[in-house]
Amino acid sequence: MTVSELIDSNEFSIINTGADTQRDISCVFCCDMLSIAMSRAPSGCAWVTVMGNINTLAVASLCDAACIILAEGVCLDPNASQKAVEKGITVLASDRPIFDTALIIHDKLK
Repeated sequence: MTVSELIDSNEFSIINTGADTQRDISCVFCCDMLSIAMSRAPSGCAWVTVMGNINTLAVASLCDAACIILAEGVCLDPNASQKAVEKGITVLASDRPIFDTALIIHDKLK
């Protein structure tokens, strides 16, 4: 499944459509501790988190995540929202809990 297909599933709100929506999503990764995400997030993952700040975007870029999905109704703060646009990072959102959000993506990857 590509980032574009995840967007088109209409399961998530779009915060920012990034530059590479044709990128394949390799897996789902859930983590809210940025230092762990930085060392363990697989390249191409759909990263589900509740961390909506600029540091999350930096870690996603460093780890080469395909996209970020903010769960639990979390939004990006204004600085992070602007940086997502500048860096071309796809950020989606869900009101669902992290597990439920990740499970939706996991099921779509099968």
